[in-house]
Amino acid sequence: MNSFAPNPANETFVLNLGPQHPATHGVLRIKLVMDGEYIVEAEPVLGYIHRMHEKMGENRTWAQFMPNTGRMDYLHALAYNHNFACIVERAAGIEVPERAEFIRVITSELNRISSHLLWFGAFILDLGGFSPLLYAFDDREQILDLLETVTGSRLTYCYFRFGGVYNDIDENFEAGARAFITRMRERMPMYHALVTKNIILMKRLKDIGHVPAEMCRKYGATGPVARGAGIDFDVRKHEPFSIYPRFDFDIPVYHEADSMARYMVRMDEIEQSLRIIEQALGSMPEGPVMAEKVPKTLKPPKGDYYHAVETARGSFGIRAVSDGTNTPWRLKLRTPSFSNLIVFGEAARGMLLPDALALLGSLDLVIPEIDR
Repeated sequence: MNSFAPNPANETFVLNLGPQHPATHGVLRIKLVMDGEYIVEAEPVLGYIHRMHEKMGENRTWAQFMPNTGRMDYLHALAYNHNFACIVERAAGIEVPERAEFIRVITSELNRISSHLLWFGAFILDLGGFSPLLYAFDDREQILDLLETVTGSRLTYCYFRFGGVYNDIDENFEAGARAFITRMRERMPMYHALVTKNIILMKRLKDIGHVPAEMCRKYGATGPVARGAGIDFDVRKHEPFSIYPRFDFDIPVYHEADSMARYMVRMDEIEQSLRIIEQALGSMPEGPVMAEKVPKTLKPPKGDYYHAVETARGSFGIRAVSDGTNTPWRLKLRTPSFSNLIVFGEAARGMLLPDALALLGSLDLVIPEIDR
């Protein structure tokens, strides 16, 4: 694929994909220069919903910024909560109780599965299949119900606190999580029979939308996009944080670098997250879920801090500079969808428009974390 060579003598025209288009899954505009149905140039145009989160962080106390984190990647908000809590705790020297760490991992992995399920349903919908969306949302609702019982929210979570979590989980939550693990493991063969082995899906994804490892490294792509190109990197394994090193799980890696490889990485990651949750539930200790001594007004020592976590879309990093006051002096966010989107401009060159839409869906973009 991508073998089309545009002829300068031919007439080209500009086609705007978005900023309001079902396949962009948000307010994203991509300026396409077309030669017939082939893409000559693809230029993402950002900024339509920019909210200046980083500047908001520099005008609020450390604690006041926490709700913002769940509003950038609203599909994996708990990973964003987790990263901000980790960087402030490390800077301020706050020890987190062990039970709280287990709860953080369990809820964050449930949130990862719910994110992958929404991507799965929406992606297949992009390709013209409707039924898988209903199955995926049926399973995702089970997770949202569970998380709502402990967080009070169904999407834009603000559950983690500096030094722990807002609320302890109870026996009903644990029983519900175990029941979900059983349910999801029974459903995965159905998903693979219904979708993965579907000949139409194979023809739409196999050998389509190549994003090779060199391109990932060039633009800083991470997450399933990079792992679908053979790059074995996951922050949970290679820059471990929280209590992830205690759990036995694999990092799915595929080498084909096409849209099918990215699809398979996310499907395998659902099963790996179930393994992590099962192990965490089986070894969770009793005890408090908040540190005993957390200052009411946090003033981390002067310094330049960086911390990263693995979200459903890749590596999410925060750089925070403290001047010793209760407000960050500088806050810089490294969000995965931004780097993953930039590969589209090069990868889509020479593709047919329908194939490019499949490529775009396989990147699993969340626009508010790009336009942050």
